[in-house]
Amino acid sequence: MSLGSRVDYYQRIFSAYLFPGRSHLSFWHDTPQLDPCASSHELGPYYMLFCEKANYTGPFDSSGIPLLDYRGKIGEQYNPIAIAHWGLGNYNLFLNTGAPRRRENFLRASHWMLEHLEQNAWGVPVWHHNFDWEYRTRLKAPWYSALAQGQGISLLLRAHREKASSKFLDAACGAFRAFTAPIEEGGVAFSDDDGCVWFEEYIVRPPTHILNGFIWALWGIYDYWLATSDASARNLFAHGVRTLLKNLPRYDLGFWSLYEQSGTRLKMVASPFYHRLHIVQLRVMHRLTGEPQFEQHADKWENYACSHLRRAKALFYKSAFKFCYY
Repeated sequence: MSLGSRVDYYQRIFSAYLFPGRSHLSFWHDTPQLDPCASSHELGPYYMLFCEKANYTGPFDSSGIPLLDYRGKIGEQYNPIAIAHWGLGNYNLFLNTGAPRRRENFLRASHWMLEHLEQNAWGVPVWHHNFDWEYRTRLKAPWYSALAQGQGISLLLRAHREKASSKFLDAACGAFRAFTAPIEEGGVAFSDDDGCVWFEEYIVRPPTHILNGFIWALWGIYDYWLATSDASARNLFAHGVRTLLKNLPRYDLGFWSLYEQSGTRLKMVASPFYHRLHIVQLRVMHRLTGEPQFEQHADKWENYACSHLRRAKALFYKSAFKFCYY
């Protein structure tokens, strides 16, 4: 990262962490929770509750769509992942309460995702982030993500279920194309030398295999299979599960989980929030697949989180990584 980018990054981060208020962190850092009503056999309630995200207090645009305040030079921006989370959280609350406002918010988010799906330079329909983002090297706008593709698909398919409108299903079908195309052809899929298939949250070289983004992307593929019975989605999900099972030990430091496979001398340890998120995500993966390894790693990582010493060690490692590489 250049000196100028590094200064911009730290100005923005210090502002968000020291004076969180209504910064983007107030949206992302919720309490990860399973939805006990979610089914692994049919499309219905989303797998995580997202209640706190559904109750986001703003800022919003004039149409009621959430904006995230990134502070610094980035400022207030639309983030398709956040909008999908907000919509899915409102959908879950609508199913639980029947409140019309929750349904309106869910459909408002779904229509935004529908209207903002656009072709990238390779002609693949994606959701763009229209702001630069510092991720060791700067992601230049517009950039797209497997995480956004997966969450957008999950939202649109539930809108199709609720409204029986083909436009939502057609858009989900278009967005699914990104999972079938390699990164070099405008998609989000990467195959490594071991034959493992990854879906990348950030499109960078070399790829970093961010764990939470990969898992959330897999849920979008799974939902697409549930909704369409598409054999290619079933096969992609199975490939992703094999990748995850084979590589989960690489994310285990023996005292905490890793955020990604950074390929750097210092490894990028997950923050306490992302460590908790990993645990919940692995429990969902166990529900969807029945694979005991997912539950075993979730139990082990939950035990790590109960240790104050391990938490302190993880925070030290993460701080050192940020200082060296950001």
